[in-house]
Amino acid sequence: MLAFSCTAAGLCQAEVITVYTSANFAPLVIDEQRGLYSDLINYLNRQKLGNFTFQLEYVPRKRLQVKLEEGSIHGIIIGMMPQWFDDVAQTKYLWTQPFAVDNFILVSNIKKPVHPESPATLPGTTVGLTLGYVYPGTDQWIVQHGLLRNDALSEEKNISKLLLSRVDCIIVSETVINYYVKANRLQGKFQYAHVPGQPTERRFLVPHAYRHVHEKLAPVIKKLDGDPVWQKIVDKY
Repeated sequence: MLAFSCTAAGLCQAEVITVYTSANFAPLVIDEQRGLYSDLINYLNRQKLGNFTFQLEYVPRKRLQVKLEEGSIHGIIIGMMPQWFDDVAQTKYLWTQPFAVDNFILVSNIKKPVHPESPATLPGTTVGLTLGYVYPGTDQWIVQHGLLRNDALSEEKNISKLLLSRVDCIIVSETVINYYVKANRLQGKFQYAHVPGQPTERRFLVPHAYRHVHEKLAPVIKKLDGDPVWQKIVDKY
């Protein structure tokens, strides 16, 4: 999508880059207008990367994947990792380095804890996961030990299901559960346990048609860890 504006030097062209996200949960997205992803988009716009203006837009996970696979997506995607799109070799799409790394953990009610270290107790246990998500390494562990997958539209909805005892446990990113517990004053309500699986690397996925965007974006993302301005933003979450 192109927008045009005039300057003293004459007519110049600015390119608005839609940044799609399927995340609808805190702290990544808060009230549709705030959160880590919005802060990152604002940060990128302040960097003035060429003539790009980045604009965040929500699309449900399944629809986003369909649009991507059929080649009808017009923009880039935030917060993805190659394993979710069968692109470990990073050849189907262009990828930035991770701007955040998170771990999935198993969370259960402190009054009815689930113990992954006791495999014999796991068959038939219901586990809340996010619809459409792939959990590399963890998916195999779930099948191996006979847990029953129970999907919801988001990690926040899974936390609510756990609070209502509609599932025995959930697998959720550590950042999300920590933020949720703090925001809702639920300290002491849950038990946490580690499960096998790969950490979640939150990257930008860039279709090859947007290579010109990747060339400007990738170097900035690569330097994020060393930028105290960005680290101060991350510390809020």
